[in-house]
Amino acid sequence: MDEKMRHLSTMELFQDLSEKEREELDRITTMSTVRKGKVFYRPEETGEVLFILKKGKVQLYRISPEGKKLVITTLDKESLFGEMALLGQQMHNTFAESISDCTICVMSRNDLERLILQRPQVALRILEITGRRLRDAEDRLEDLAFKGIPARLSSLLLRLSGDDGGDEIIGLTHQDLAEMVGTYRETATQVLNDLKGRGLIEIGRKRIKILNRTGLQAVADS
Repeated sequence: MDEKMRHLSTMELFQDLSEKEREELDRITTMSTVRKGKVFYRPEETGEVLFILKKGKVQLYRISPEGKKLVITTLDKESLFGEMALLGQQMHNTFAESISDCTICVMSRNDLERLILQRPQVALRILEITGRRLRDAEDRLEDLAFKGIPARLSSLLLRLSGDDGGDEIIGLTHQDLAEMVGTYRETATQVLNDLKGRGLIEIGRKRIKILNRTGLQAVADS
C-alpha cells in the first residue's frame, strides 16, 4: 500500500469504505504536503473543492480593507473546509494558510456527491466532523463575547495543547496567538508574561509549556 492509500485508509471520514472503494477514492483525490507558512487558498480562486486536513494545522483568515488580519478559525487534523455549498461552507474573501507542515486531501464537489450517494455512512461522518467544528466555533464566539483577554488566551492555550495530547504548544508566535484571540501582540505578550509570573506557563522561542493546567483552567473559566 502506497503512502497516499495509507493516509486515506486511516481517515475518520473514509473508515467505512471497502478496499475497492478506497482504490476508487485514491483515483479521484489528490493528496499533498503543504509546508508551514504557505497560503494555499486565496479569495480569488474559484471552483467547489473540499479540503480534508489529514495532519497539521490550518488557519482560515480574512484581511480587512485596512490590512488587519482577522482569524476565522484554526483547524487541526480531520477537519473539513472549502468552498462547497453542499456542506454549507464558503471561503468567500478567505485565505487558508498552513501554520505547521500539513498533509491535505482534495476532492471535487462532483466526486464527493457521488461518494455520498454510494456510501451514506460518509455523509454521517461529515455531519459529525462539521458538527464538532460548529461547537468549537460557538465556544470561540462565546469566549470573544463574554471573556477578557487573559481568559481567552488561557482557554486557547489549553485547547492547543490538548490537540497534541501534551503540555506544549510549539511553532506559534505571540502575534499568532494574539490574532487567534482578537487582540494586539503587545497585549498577548503582557498576558503571557503574567501567566508565566504566576507559574502557570513557561515561555520559550515559539514554544509555550503549560506547568499548571488546573491553575490555567481557573483563569480560562474566570
